[in-house]
Amino acid sequence: MSLEQTINTDLKTAMLAKDEPTVRGLRAIKAAIILAKTSEGNNGAVTEAQELTLLQKLVKQRKDSITIFQEQNRNDLAGKELEEVAVIERYLPAQMSPEELKTALKAIIEKLGAKGPADMGKVMGAANKELAGRADGKSIAAAVKELL
Repeated sequence: MSLEQTINTDLKTAMLAKDEPTVRGLRAIKAAIILAKTSEGNNGAVTEAQELTLLQKLVKQRKDSITIFQEQNRNDLAGKELEEVAVIERYLPAQMSPEELKTALKAIIEKLGAKGPADMGKVMGAANKELAGRADGKSIAAAVKELL
């Protein structure tokens, strides 16, 4: 079952249960998928990798909003965003722990033969491809800087 079909099924269930936070989160995912499917060059189809990227982007947007809302003492809005993040993260693969991330990055660095900070771009490209969906770009970049 594709992500879109899963979302539609879960959305119906959440609507029947009158679970507002889940409905908001699932509608955001559904809207992003529809937008991606209808965007130029996608021919009405979205790959699994694109779905993962979409979900990560939605989580990142909400986390950025949470930070802004908390700075402005709008905890009511930050709470809604937190609820949506929890819903969206259900559909993402389990995130790597910092230790697992460093172990994976050490293997990538060794494989590429990276020596220092000058090789960061090369390592980041390979790491982002290999660890897509299991770690976000910020944590990958921070760990790569530390390791190089």
